[in-house]
Amino acid sequence: MSPLTIAIPKGRPYAATVRFLREAGLAGPELEPEEGRSLYVECPEQGTRFIIARDSDVPTYVEYGAADLGIVGKNVLMEAEPQVYELLDLGYSKCRFVLAAPAGVDPRQLLNGRSTQRVATKYPRMTEAYFNSRGLQVETIYLHGSIEVAPKVGLADLIVDIVETGRTLRENNLVVIEDLWTSSMRLIANRAAYRLQAERIGPIVQRLREMVAGRDLAGKPQPAVAER
Repeated sequence: MSPLTIAIPKGRPYAATVRFLREAGLAGPELEPEEGRSLYVECPEQGTRFIIARDSDVPTYVEYGAADLGIVGKNVLMEAEPQVYELLDLGYSKCRFVLAAPAGVDPRQLLNGRSTQRVATKYPRMTEAYFNSRGLQVETIYLHGSIEVAPKVGLADLIVDIVETGRTLRENNLVVIEDLWTSSMRLIANRAAYRLQAERIGPIVQRLREMVAGRDLAGKPQPAVAER
């Protein structure tokens, strides 16, 4: 029987995800605690193998069947809307989406609808949907990174981004105008694999569900990622 393939995100969520999987008994010693050079890792003693990919690519591996399961942030799922099953909120790496502006700027002037504001974000679909729901016209500027710099250099009036502690916003003289959504890591499954490999996937989902529930009852701190 071929190993169960799980796609996990590299970068900032990687170490927290490995700790979480180890605690659940799903990752052997081959999966290093710090991200190494290998992006495809076999854990034969666990009957698993791992694809280590960009967080935005994890749902693609799962949707197209290259991976049976995946772990990815809710923010990625909300933006990409992949055709996968979202099975479980794993509860770690929690963060929030915020609308932020330069300190000292009156947000009522920015959001009065009398002029079109430019909004920098990594999440253009979600951002446009949010402003459309408020009946506000904005120009969305898609950036891959360094969102907080955009108002400082005159590229944008506002930003929509993910924060955990708000430290990066403060360092760039930005303040939160509004909390928009929350995000945490989620377990997802390929739709066909979830049906055809139910006997293998079901116990994993149950194990993770029990672990998450146990953490909640014990008030145990969730695995964290670096401050943002």
